[in-house]
Amino acid sequence: MKLSNKIQSIKGSQTVSFTSLIARLRRDGKRIIDFAVGEPQFDTPSEIIESTKKALAEKNTRYGPIGGLPQLQARLAAQFSGYDADNILISNGSKQALFMIFQVICDPLNEVIIPTPFWVSFAEQVKMAGGRPIFVPTKDHQLDCEEIERAITHKTKAILINSPNNPTGAVYSALDLKKVAGLAMDHDLFIVADEAYDAFVYDDITHCSMHDIENISNQTIVTRSFSKNYSMTGFRVGYVAASKTIIAAISKLQSHLSGNVCTFAQYGALTALSLDESFLSTWRSELQRKRDIAHQYVTKLFGCVKPQGAFYLFPDVSTHLKDDETSGRLAERLLEKANVAVVPGEAFGMANHLRISFAVSEENLRRGFEQISEVL
Repeated sequence: MKLSNKIQSIKGSQTVSFTSLIARLRRDGKRIIDFAVGEPQFDTPSEIIESTKKALAEKNTRYGPIGGLPQLQARLAAQFSGYDADNILISNGSKQALFMIFQVICDPLNEVIIPTPFWVSFAEQVKMAGGRPIFVPTKDHQLDCEEIERAITHKTKAILINSPNNPTGAVYSALDLKKVAGLAMDHDLFIVADEAYDAFVYDDITHCSMHDIENISNQTIVTRSFSKNYSMTGFRVGYVAASKTIIAAISKLQSHLSGNVCTFAQYGALTALSLDESFLSTWRSELQRKRDIAHQYVTKLFGCVKPQGAFYLFPDVSTHLKDDETSGRLAERLLEKANVAVVPGEAFGMANHLRISFAVSEENLRRGFEQISEVL
């Protein structure tokens, strides 16, 4: 019996595979410093945990509306000018949201333009929808709007924007986003905007949401998540903000895919939105401080553009590759000999780079970079 050609063409997530490998090595007794981690190191706020427990105690364990708790939809809609609850769909994390978006907008062989480097799942999700990812280069990790324009063909269906960016930490300027919006309007394209890291922007830089660009909201589909902003990675609560037509289409798909998102987890998310956001300011300040420390360490070894957001470094390691060594092989060497886990750049569509998370303790930052330097 043969599996489908479609599933055989899909690559597994290298970030997930590294997480599994690290867990196995730790079970075997190895002390691994995890720079591959893709989640904040902060504890989930206790108020969120308590409200989730309360929802369980009150037996909020039944099926719920496909689009999410109406009160949660309404609270989220308030973040987007001109939107109401019907412009919001709650999803099982933003990863499932993105999967459903490409299923809804792509016909076979439609093209989706993706600036490189890119999050590991973007290209595979486009392919699962029958589409074709089209990769365009960036300049020092910022958008190259001329390259995006050159990539547009009669088959293009969407432009994907991820800001703050995973893996580079780049935050795209309002000017560049306006240029992308102009291209989308001129060519009647969707803009899919992954804004999962919108709370983590540094150096007094302002994050500009694609939704806030004038005259493009009907063509813009924004995804965000509670995973990063509230350290709720295991809750699996994300959401889509878009036109009511798009939300209705995604809701139809979700009704056959997963049904509603975990009901009691949504009550935890609702509480998250009621919290005094001073804790987010504290988290952001701590991550910025660790960003600065990590950047000092990494630039003693590699060239690295300083990230403006998220919690990753993405250094160019080409000067330390041996003979025909790839960054994937270097990542294996660092794991085997330095006991430090990183993610190779090939996972993000860019060779000769590594993704290094600085969302770890200061002690692990120091020890991890010391152990890396001893192996290079």
